[in-house]
Amino acid sequence: MLQIRELTTRYGGIVAVDGISLTMAEGQAVAIIGANGAGKTTLLRTISGLLRPASGRITFADTALTGRPAYAVARQGILMVPEGRQIFGALTVEENLRLGHRAAAARSAGPNDELNKVFALFPILAERRGQYAGQLSGGQQQMLAIGRAMMGRPRLLLLDEPSLGLGPTVVAQVFVALKALHQEGLGMILVEQNARLALEATEFAYVMERGRIVHQGSSATMRSDPLIVDHYLGEAARP
Repeated sequence: MLQIRELTTRYGGIVAVDGISLTMAEGQAVAIIGANGAGKTTLLRTISGLLRPASGRITFADTALTGRPAYAVARQGILMVPEGRQIFGALTVEENLRLGHRAAAARSAGPNDELNKVFALFPILAERRGQYAGQLSGGQQQMLAIGRAMMGRPRLLLLDEPSLGLGPTVVAQVFVALKALHQEGLGMILVEQNARLALEATEFAYVMERGRIVHQGSSATMRSDPLIVDHYLGEAARP
């Protein structure tokens, strides 16, 4: 479904993503873990079209996406839930969601089916559909950011730090929803500082350091890999 070959992205003179290659199948859930500054967010932003790569190739469902603008990537079905939510606080919950439907383009006849699915996934958004998004709690804003992406009928969902700044109860609610979406066949790439949570929610994982992939394998195997445990999960994760 998604193929990335020798992808390099620079910020000025800094190489943030350095010759990365990866492949994921349709409907697969993939984690990307690593320390701050490893290049994880840059990779997502390059896939989504927000950044133009210096070199390399991105192909999605046999369509070349390298260097295409973000709106064109979104219309192919790759939708991103950015770090920090980036909702429109001065618009209502429903207005935010309906804006998200624009990414669906010809892949949807109208927004109402998607709207009902989002409200079923996050009932609190249905209760607050007429409320200004800026008045929502952090957890509700994260649900809204995910819901807005879902309105675009994604085939692949890119999630950048969905647990950031949220309490444990809300994090659990968000990840229950993500797992439900994945069980319905939605593919995901999850960038998450909580490596244990990321590995529990996915099937395959890549470890990034200094812009490169330095380790990869099944998420289940990584959860018990001494190297991953020591560097990313902590001693408490040891069996």
